[in-house]
Amino acid sequence: MNTNKLFLISIATITAALISGSEGVIANSKAKNSVNCPGKNPQFSIEFFQTNNHGERYKKGINHVIIFNPQSPKLDFKVNVGLDHQIYAKDSRGRFRREYVPKQFREIITDSNSKLNGKSPIAAINADYIDPKNQPQGLNISRGVEYSGVFKNRRSSFGISSGNPQQRQATMGTGRRGTNILNYNIVGGNGRFYNQGKFKDICQALGKFACQGATNRSLVAITSKGFVIFLVNDVKANSIIQVSANNQELLPNQFDNVLTGIARNNCLGTIQEGMLFDGGMSPGLFYNNKIYVENLGPIGSVFLIYQK
Repeated sequence: MNTNKLFLISIATITAALISGSEGVIANSKAKNSVNCPGKNPQFSIEFFQTNNHGERYKKGINHVIIFNPQSPKLDFKVNVGLDHQIYAKDSRGRFRREYVPKQFREIITDSNSKLNGKSPIAAINADYIDPKNQPQGLNISRGVEYSGVFKNRRSSFGISSGNPQQRQATMGTGRRGTNILNYNIVGGNGRFYNQGKFKDICQALGKFACQGATNRSLVAITSKGFVIFLVNDVKANSIIQVSANNQELLPNQFDNVLTGIARNNCLGTIQEGMLFDGGMSPGLFYNNKIYVENLGPIGSVFLIYQK
């Protein structure tokens, strides 16, 4: 075999190796991206992680995030409020009892009313305001039974419908939904800063305290693909946080960037709806037997997630 043929064979061998290696890199890259892109996984149900203020996953991130698929057959949902009796209990006239008592976050996610079919929740977030008498103020509905306050038709609320898992729908709105199936698990909240895909600065409407004094917040967002994002931004979280210019507490008019990043980086679609929970100063977040964020005051309601 002459020198020219040997040279050509060597070049062909090297080229084939390079192509094979490139294909391997691409394949590995796709596999890696699919792991970090739950929105592309048809079996995805729920995940917890932390991010910085660009929505990038960061083990020392200040944003504690739960993302989940409401249509996952592995999940179920319930709302709990502070009650001095069993939830769904009725009086002698057959009316649902609503005897509210103040309860802190860790109480309301662990009392007997937090159970669903005998199971404890795997995840929870604080939701509604309370009034001076420790009664919830917004629209709160737990598996079809209403535990609401005087502002139920004025403040925004977040909910997940009933029906088969494949039919479940996450919604955000003011007051009861037009279709009854949507009025199943709903929690009241505060200002709505995303509406039909458009971000709005709601600080002027919320007032000075909510946009200057209270920087630790809890919120919920719904994406164009139907996924839900729970987020708590609180430097007092029970985890390691490295505070920096891109990893610090945010005001309500600063959540566009972090939510957009979370949705994009996890293939969840685009943010369509978003609203704050509570009024600030009382965020709470629980996942997989750990309370990541908890503040001392009583709260009005919690949204609970269960593993079937």
